[in-house]
Amino acid sequence: MTTIRSIYRTARACGRRPVSFEIFPPKGDLTLDVAHDVAGQLAELAPDFISVTYSAGGSGNKRATADVAQMIQRDFDVPAVAHLTCVGATEESLARAADDLRAHGIDNVLALRGDAAGADEPGTYRYARDLISRLAEEGFCVGAAAYPEGHIACDDARANIEHLKQKQDAGASFFVTQLFFDNEFFYRFWEAALNAGVTAPIACGIMPFLGKAQIQRMVFMCGASLPSPVVKLLARFEDRPDDLRRAGIEYACAQLVDLDAHGVDGLHVYTMNQPDIARASMAALRAAWRA
Repeated sequence: MTTIRSIYRTARACGRRPVSFEIFPPKGDLTLDVAHDVAGQLAELAPDFISVTYSAGGSGNKRATADVAQMIQRDFDVPAVAHLTCVGATEESLARAADDLRAHGIDNVLALRGDAAGADEPGTYRYARDLISRLAEEGFCVGAAAYPEGHIACDDARANIEHLKQKQDAGASFFVTQLFFDNEFFYRFWEAALNAGVTAPIACGIMPFLGKAQIQRMVFMCGASLPSPVVKLLARFEDRPDDLRRAGIEYACAQLVDLDAHGVDGLHVYTMNQPDIARASMAALRAAWRA
């Protein structure tokens, strides 16, 4: 069993930062064969692990999360992390989910609260920390989300750090951040987390902006701030979508290189199932490592 906990422990001992990717499972026109091809291209870049998202708001194919995670480990020998949400969950439904993950050979889980679908009533597990403790008791290596700019439902910076510490105390052994476009937000958050006694590694989640509609959706959903360089790029390439996409990937690569130079715990790239994003990210990092 390769746990994310052990990956970070080994990396720290070697003085390096794990690099990981995220993909989403089949939904809509995305078939399992397409997911296999995407995962294979990501695996060629030798990531430390690949995480597989869980359908938000009840959409998509939730079972496919475990299927894709199993496929990544079986076919490409890359550790996988399966996302799991607890919104609307009951003790019975989570027991089934845990059994299903074990049946698929999944040892690593990213425990999330998730987004309510319509009028869903809260289930037995209302917060991510409740799910974390449940999964940790089951023997999983559990990760959790971190929010450098605060959760969209919590604008209290102190409470945001307290919630992070509560997740660690509940059994989270690693964290992956929500996306952000200004690294300074992360550095301040990281310092505050360390001062609060958070010792679990925090991987920086980076997502390139690829288009105006996408970035507007991300800002609305996540509450991420847009620094002036991003606003200027959006204005400059507003009518040139290919150039805007290229600029967004270059901006994300520059973020990753800067974070790496600051010695962060880990780097996590939201690939949106587009292998060229992962390739550009790794190329930028490897060039910086050689310099």
